[in-house]
Amino acid sequence: MATRIRLRRMGSKKAPFYRLVVTDSRSPRDGRFIEEVGYYNPIKEDLSIDEEKAVKWLKNGAQPSETVRALFREAGVIQKFNEK
Repeated sequence: MATRIRLRRMGSKKAPFYRLVVTDSRSPRDGRFIEEVGYYNPIKEDLSIDEEKAVKWLKNGAQPSETVRALFREAGVIQKFNEK
C-alpha cells in the first residue's frame, strides 16, 4: 500500500482549514485516512504538526505532497527526519 501525507480540506466556503493526514494514495482528497498528523490554517498562518508521528510515517515510506513537504520544511520535520 502506497501511503501519502497530504492536506484534507475542512472549514467553510472561503475559509479553508486543512488537516495533515496520512492516507492511501488511491483514496480521494477528503476521503478515508489512516492517521492525522497535524493541521494548517492558511488564514491565520497557524501550523501545528506532531513531529514524532510525521517522522515515523516518513520512515515507514509515506511520501508527502509538495505542499506538505514545504510545511514540513518550515516546521523543521524534514531536518529531524534526515538526522535520524
